[in-house]
This record gives sequence, C-alpha cells and structure tokens, in this order.
Amino acid sequence: MASQELDEWFIEQVLPLEAALMRFFRRNRHNGDDIVDLRQEVYVRAYESGAKGLPTLVKPFVFAIARNLLIDLARREQIVSIETFAEMETVDAHCQDDLTPERHASGRQELRLLQLALDELPVRCREVIQLRKIDNLSQRYVASYMGIAEDTVERQTSIGMRALANALLACGVGVGNIDLRFSNKKNGAV
Repeated sequence: MASQELDEWFIEQVLPLEAALMRFFRRNRHNGDDIVDLRQEVYVRAYESGAKGLPTLVKPFVFAIARNLLIDLARREQIVSIETFAEMETVDAHCQDDLTPERHASGRQELRLLQLALDELPVRCREVIQLRKIDNLSQRYVASYMGIAEDTVERQTSIGMRALANALLACGVGVGNIDLRFSNKKNGAV
C-alpha cells in the first residue's frame, strides 16, 4: 500500500477517534498515568496493521486493538514475582488443584468439541456468540457493530448458548461436577 494512502487513511479515519479512545482508556484503566502511552501504542498497531490492509470498519478495528492492549497489560500485571511464588510453595499441598495429564487431555477434548459445536451455529449466531462470550464485548457494542437491535443480540446469544450446551450435552460433556448427561433423567432422556 502506498505510504501516502496509508497516511491519509490514518489521519482521516483513525485520528478522529482520539477523544473516544481516551474516554475508553480512562473508563477501563485504573492507573491513568499511562493513557497517553496506550493511545500511542494503539496508533502504532493500527498504522502497522493498516499497512497490511485497510479495515472496512475502522472504529471497531481501533477499539479492538485498544481492548487487546488492555488485556495484554492486565496479563502482564498479573505476573507473580519470584518471591511471591516461593511463598506460595509453602501452601498446603491439599489446597492445590493439580493439572494431571488426564485432566489436560480432557480439557483439550472439551475445547475441540466446543469449537465443533460453535462451527455448527448459523453465521450470525456464531458471530454474536464470538463477540459477546469469547471477546466479552457489551450487548450494545455488538448490536452497533453488527447493525442489529440489542434484543436481537440477546436472543441470538440465548439461542447460541442453548445450542452449544445441547451439543456438549449430546457429547457427554459435564459442567462443573454435574454431568449433564444425567440432568434429564426424569424426562427419560440420557
């Protein structure tokens, strides 16, 4: 892409979002000292990504970058220091939940089953579930982004979650300590 075209796109499409972007960071970042740095990082990521191909919907694109940046920061801030980790080793072993190879394999299988069930949903329903439940976006934002009513988002979320639960139930996947295969026994279903 031509540098001039990219510059024009950035100036005309991205920079006008600055006020909304700053409000987003002020609302979602408890430590406000780094908001200007966060804004600059969003600009860098948007510009670099725009060089590879311009997005059709600029505002959701920019705010997705901002949201992902905040998620990355939250993850980094949750890193435990070596001293804290050493103290945690003294905690009673009975309180620790060991991730055995069997539990790891079972979890991976359940994720595969969930992905298959998600792939079976109708396109719009799948997109709503992706945005609401996986990307954790608000109902209002999803409705605006997809150009549909909020009650449609709510209905599609309900339909999608029920379909996913039924698909997992059919595969014998339990929720928590309750095995869903046996929750319908009184109805004669297994």
